[in-house]
Amino acid sequence: MDVLDVARWQFGITTVYHFLMVPLTIGLSIVVAVMQTAWVRTGKAHYLAMTKFWGKLMLVNFAMGVVTGIVQEFQFGMTWSAYSRFVGDVFGAPLAIEGIVAFMIESTFLGLWIFGWERLPKAVHLACLWAASLASTASAYFILSANSWMQHPVGIQLVDGKPQLTSIWAVLTNNTAIAAFTHTVSGGFAVAGTFLVGISAWHLWKKHKLSGVDDPDRRVWSASLKFGAWIGMVAFAAVALTGDTQGKLMFEQQPMKMAAAEALCHTEAPASFSIFAYGDVSRPDCENVKSITVPALLSFLAHSDFSTEVKGVQDLTTLYEQKYGHNYPVDPELGALSGQPIDYVPDLPVTYWGFRFMIGFGGIAAGAALLALWLTRRGRIPRTKWFPRLALAAIATPFLANSFGWIFTEMGRQPFVVVPNPTGVDGVFMYTAQAVSPGVSAGQVLTSLIALTAVYGVLAVVEVWLLVRYAKAGVEGVMPPTDQKKPDDDVLAFAY
Repeated sequence: MDVLDVARWQFGITTVYHFLMVPLTIGLSIVVAVMQTAWVRTGKAHYLAMTKFWGKLMLVNFAMGVVTGIVQEFQFGMTWSAYSRFVGDVFGAPLAIEGIVAFMIESTFLGLWIFGWERLPKAVHLACLWAASLASTASAYFILSANSWMQHPVGIQLVDGKPQLTSIWAVLTNNTAIAAFTHTVSGGFAVAGTFLVGISAWHLWKKHKLSGVDDPDRRVWSASLKFGAWIGMVAFAAVALTGDTQGKLMFEQQPMKMAAAEALCHTEAPASFSIFAYGDVSRPDCENVKSITVPALLSFLAHSDFSTEVKGVQDLTTLYEQKYGHNYPVDPELGALSGQPIDYVPDLPVTYWGFRFMIGFGGIAAGAALLALWLTRRGRIPRTKWFPRLALAAIATPFLANSFGWIFTEMGRQPFVVVPNPTGVDGVFMYTAQAVSPGVSAGQVLTSLIALTAVYGVLAVVEVWLLVRYAKAGVEGVMPPTDQKKPDDDVLAFAY
């Protein structure tokens, strides 16, 4: 058992789990702020009910996100201390800003929003939620800036073999960070939109089935359903556009990742986009691999034309070996990899299929949003049994798309944990094998992996139970009947 493999599994499992909460928090917090804004401006009761119902689900998800996110910080010192020492002068700055500024604003104003109902003036209470929502988005930006620096190091100089920060502005305006941020936020809204559609469709169908008449809270669910569908459609369009930007940056900054995404073993000009491949895509020589392709599309995705050459895995391997060496350094801390040949090719099945699962699940979620818009056109209410079931199942698809996207992003940069910048400072890169904490045994990391996985499993059960419980409770679970008006009333009957 190799400590590097166990450490990577640990970080991968905890990070993917944590990231399940992040996009829903980002998207749903702003969606709830928009709902409360609509209530403050119009005074209509169903907007207040929407704010309180979806806000409660947002808070459950936010709490779990905070708990699971704490572990990420500890892992840098526990299992990746060599990495922390190498990148600490750069990596610490955006993470410190995130913790000291963004997260403090987010948690403070979210607390004021939670306990400020009927205590703060309407406008002040609404401003608290907007401050928390925007701070949550800013928090994501600072974290993505740190991650993007690992993908594309900028704003540094090399001092005594370590990168030293020369411009925090360059790190924060890194084109890789901007592209990753817009793509991630778009994905967050896609998650929120699908979340609204699934739960609202279920309530509309369930209440009508049980009573044979419209639910008194029909306006809450029909408005939420249509709102979620529109959010989903716009978000998925934004995901496609920002993904295209990321693809073009990947072509320039990490050509091996692009080749791995397509299992493109041989250089092509023009290069075709692989829709589906069958055979052994794990072999870098692509023997016995057949692929259904769209001619010249990969060239367009790489450089906005249909003739650009896209280098394949084999040619890129030769280039990487010439520039960065054929073998790992001779270093006892590298263990079995000390002095061994470097494999510059990422795990092709993971990158190839991860990229396609990302697109495929995103496409399914977009289709569900489009279907919801069609079924609710001109004020219609879906009555069929299959639609709410489909909408509920579709809730999982943007979560899966986000997860596979991150797996592809992180696995595609291997064997580097800090990827060399083709136009940056020479020598600023780090192999993942060099990043593990020295002196840590595989048994120690395995023990923490098992413990964390068990704890996270319990937390997953708790979160799903809470979300299902409050989702089933509906409006009555957040607004007692004595606080509600008759179904047809538009203006609140009770004092704020």
